[in-house]
Amino acid sequence: MAERRRRTRDDWTRAALQALAEGGLAAVAVEPLAARVGATKGSAYWHFPNRDALLLATVERWEREHLEEMRALVRDATEPAERLRLIFGRVLDECGGGCAVESALLAAADDPIVAPILRRVTDGRIRYLEDLFLALGFTVEASCRRAVLAYSVYLGQAQLRATTPHVVGEQETLLADTLVALSAHGGRDEAVEIDPAPAGRTG
Repeated sequence: MAERRRRTRDDWTRAALQALAEGGLAAVAVEPLAARVGATKGSAYWHFPNRDALLLATVERWEREHLEEMRALVRDATEPAERLRLIFGRVLDECGGGCAVESALLAAADDPIVAPILRRVTDGRIRYLEDLFLALGFTVEASCRRAVLAYSVYLGQAQLRATTPHVVGEQETLLADTLVALSAHGGRDEAVEIDPAPAGRTG
């Protein structure tokens, strides 16, 4: 009973987040986590009826902490362009454990426990980005498109930083180029058209 009082839900979900970052969803298993926190399996089952309950609490903790972090990050930024810069700067600066957890969750996006939380986080992020682009002067339709594009860039940069950082290049230059591309106003409110045959190339 003394051991049960020493090990809290917070201890278990913290260890589970670390395991998730290191080994993916399969690493969130009671027995290896018990060894990680220095407890017995009984301690885990004191707080969680089964492994699924532990996984749910862990992913909900990631969602909650991520939201709190984002709110703190942009709290003092009043300009939408600065908020956008801070968000993308974080991706480039801190793709350590946080990005590893997110990558692991994306790899398990079809898991019935993970899927609804990922959808909720994704929907919330895109809505927030839509509001930023509206504040930057884009129309509603353009803001929706830019938000999806921005979120795609966010995920792509996070993945590259976590797996193949050597291809990304110099951080400040990449950040500046990303923000210019995402926030530039074109001459019309249409998607950018790409010429499949550049000048001088004839098939």
